[in-house]
Amino acid sequence: MYDRVKGFRDFYPEEMQARRWAMDTIEAVAARYGFREIGTPALEPTEMYVDKSGEEIVEELYSFEDKGGRDVALTPELTPSVARMVVAKQQALSKPIKWVSTRPFWRYEQVQQGRFREFYQTNVDIFGSADPAADAEILAVAVDMLTELGLSAEDFEIRVSHRDILSGLLESFDAEVDTREAIRAVDKRAKVEREEYLDALYETGLSYDQAETFDELLQTGEEDLEDLAERTDDLREATENLRAVLSATEDFGVRESLTLSLSTARGLDYYTGVVFECFDSTGSVSRSVFGGGRYDDLIEGFGGQPTPAVGFAPGHATLQLLCERAGVWPEETLSTDYYVLQVGDTRATAARIARDLRERGHVVETDVVDRSFGAQMGYADGINAETVVIVGEQDLENDEVTLKEMDDGEQVSVPVDAFPGEYDRPTYADFAE
Repeated sequence: MYDRVKGFRDFYPEEMQARRWAMDTIEAVAARYGFREIGTPALEPTEMYVDKSGEEIVEELYSFEDKGGRDVALTPELTPSVARMVVAKQQALSKPIKWVSTRPFWRYEQVQQGRFREFYQTNVDIFGSADPAADAEILAVAVDMLTELGLSAEDFEIRVSHRDILSGLLESFDAEVDTREAIRAVDKRAKVEREEYLDALYETGLSYDQAETFDELLQTGEEDLEDLAERTDDLREATENLRAVLSATEDFGVRESLTLSLSTARGLDYYTGVVFECFDSTGSVSRSVFGGGRYDDLIEGFGGQPTPAVGFAPGHATLQLLCERAGVWPEETLSTDYYVLQVGDTRATAARIARDLRERGHVVETDVVDRSFGAQMGYADGINAETVVIVGEQDLENDEVTLKEMDDGEQVSVPVDAFPGEYDRPTYADFAE
């Protein structure tokens, strides 16, 4: 008997049915906004991630040398892959480029709530537009995905910030500040004790007084953004951009789902403008459900022409945790529309009925094990069949089949030539007198 590899999961049919519902739901939302599905490889050159994040990233990768002597890695994220794809056909692609992809990724990291070493997420990206409307549309897609899953505005909170405001505030101090490390410290603000947080800011070049002042400025509300804008020209430009994005989200109908939170930083270095993170409003899900933002420099960093970009990536594990907490995750049970039960030498007729029902789009099973009547009824109950169509030799002698509803046991005889007939979803009620 073999055990699963730590951090990897099995999904049985009941679980997959619920997961498929969630995937189909969020992909359908993206499709309605015109995002086109792409596919990307499971393996990429390790160098691609080292160039983007430094040699230390290798410790987090499933990387190895393949039989051709190439250093490759299981993809830990999608962004570098889509950047490579955009660069490869940049001149031929119509702008804006709107892509969506659902697939697994792999990272060798500590397993914890909502985080695994093999994980699934849906990436949604827009390339080729710097307009605030692109940021607003990404936020609208995120909100619509959550509401389509059955969540209400009280179930989640999307916190919106701007990386250029953070860097602008840091640069406004009379200090030599390591901006990148300071933003990383802000990203960890809610996860560590305040003293540790202030120590981290001090290590980046701020004095403790400056660190306190900086943190106070991060509490600025939307009504006071103008006060930040007065500090430097760069801050004015950044605050105007943030306001423009928030204003556009009003037109998209999702502004009430967004909260300004300048202490939301997103730890990844490639973010350049508006960033955001979604959280469980009750705090029961202990980490960010998902996040995203603008990354205007990434395509150029991969050798392409300067190309603005914005996107986000909901992780399926954390989405499931949020949906379960809110009570909207579907019951993990199988569902079957019809089971066509055979008694005796009736396979030809049973197969014809099953084909007719499948052509109407229904989930239909029939016996392939040559089991007894009782065993087939037990199996039909086990797969949660709503209706059983009994095709028995004695029934066929009378040119009939029996239609049995599994929830209440009601059954009725139906002329075999009249079933399923003109009905899209024939049930007991359609034939009972």
